[in-house]
Amino acid sequence: MRLSVLLVEDDRELRNTLREALAVEGYEVRTAASLSEGLALLQHTTVDLVLLDLSLPDGDGDTLLATLRRRQTTPLIVVSAREGEGQKVRLLDAGADDYLVKPFGVAELLARMRVALRHRGTQLRPSITRYARDGLSIDLAAREVQLDGAAVRLTPTEFNLLARLVRNAGQVVTHRQLLADVWGADFTAHTHYLRLYMGQLRAKLEREPAEPRLLLTEPGVGYRLAEPHDDEA
Repeated sequence: MRLSVLLVEDDRELRNTLREALAVEGYEVRTAASLSEGLALLQHTTVDLVLLDLSLPDGDGDTLLATLRRRQTTPLIVVSAREGEGQKVRLLDAGADDYLVKPFGVAELLARMRVALRHRGTQLRPSITRYARDGLSIDLAAREVQLDGAAVRLTPTEFNLLARLVRNAGQVVTHRQLLADVWGADFTAHTHYLRLYMGQLRAKLEREPAEPRLLLTEPGVGYRLAEPHDDEA
């Protein structure tokens, strides 16, 4: 299953940027623009990690940290423009797992998230977000798919299914995992969705769709995107 992240950030532009970057990495992202919205989401949902800004329009983020720590050990990373050492020490002592000062790079944030999750027993490797083989090139961050240099237009569902396979290129992804990650947990029995959309992807991306060399079937198990060729990336 995809790991879920609650992003509490009132800056709309930064919130959207981070949401898109985390989604590319395969996280399921819930967002809150205020303290009250973040607290409400935590009360009714369970997430695997929290990213928390401090300067929120209706209060300070440390209120959410204190509330979370009274009942959960969910990893929490503070992302703030406040860079005072005293502030960092106080929040780390209060239960924050890490403290990242703005501005920061997305790659560093993702690395710190992997560390925080690893400390809770969840091992993650950096996701594959670029793929190239046999004339097919895919850039998940840019949402670009090209075949022999020509852009390929995919529907949102086709792209999401392809992105899920790219993130685990070379590995089998089960039917159940694909259905849960692309369509949702209520659709894990709808294997006909996969047959339909894999057929559409093969028609657009394979040179001979009836004899696929990239989008491979693992009978009775799932699908696998062939290993990328590093020299084509």
